[in-house]
Amino acid sequence: MDMLAIDLLPPLLKGLQLTVLLTIFSTILALCIAFLAGFARLSKFRLVRGFATVYVEVFRGTSLLVQLFWMYFALPMLVDIRFSAMTVAIIALGLNYGAYGSEIVRSTILAIPKGQVEASIALNLTPFQRLRRVILPQAWSIMLPSFGNLQIELLKGTSLVYLITLAELTYQGMMLRTYNIAQTAAIFIWILVLYYATASILTFIIRLAERRANVGRG
Repeated sequence: MDMLAIDLLPPLLKGLQLTVLLTIFSTILALCIAFLAGFARLSKFRLVRGFATVYVEVFRGTSLLVQLFWMYFALPMLVDIRFSAMTVAIIALGLNYGAYGSEIVRSTILAIPKGQVEASIALNLTPFQRLRRVILPQAWSIMLPSFGNLQIELLKGTSLVYLITLAELTYQGMMLRTYNIAQTAAIFIWILVLYYATASILTFIIRLAERRANVGRG
């Protein structure tokens, strides 16, 4: 690689900052939605289960790119409300990956041995106490690896938001390529390296969280 390719880093790092911000905010939203939808799908009320199921199937069954375009271009024409590109990106990513995360929540909670739930009922714990003291502490440690994989997928999904004019890492790379096509290879190598480095940091953080969640659990 030409040593002058180092000159490509400043704009790419600027784009990476936006990519990281998108990943953080979208992950927080996706996590909240995953738990809400996951619990809703386990609800004893048919209407709540039905609403959650429709949401999950729609967002898992349609393209993230189409969802971005729909929220950014089509929705304002229908309801005359326009959101910033950053807001649309966070909402679309959060809703999309929250739908996948809800299945992690639902399946993990169902995997908790029924005997432990029955024991907590015998101890006269309220439903909230059972959830907080018995179910979630065990489920959380099981969920973390899958949530970690989903977070890496979300990071990679942020590369699509340049199509709604957000100047994240991929956008900056495409702009650099427009003005200096001779360095196309160097640009995409740097993009790969930066995505990989960011994903590695996220993986490390998740593994630390896994160790912490598993302390004292054998």
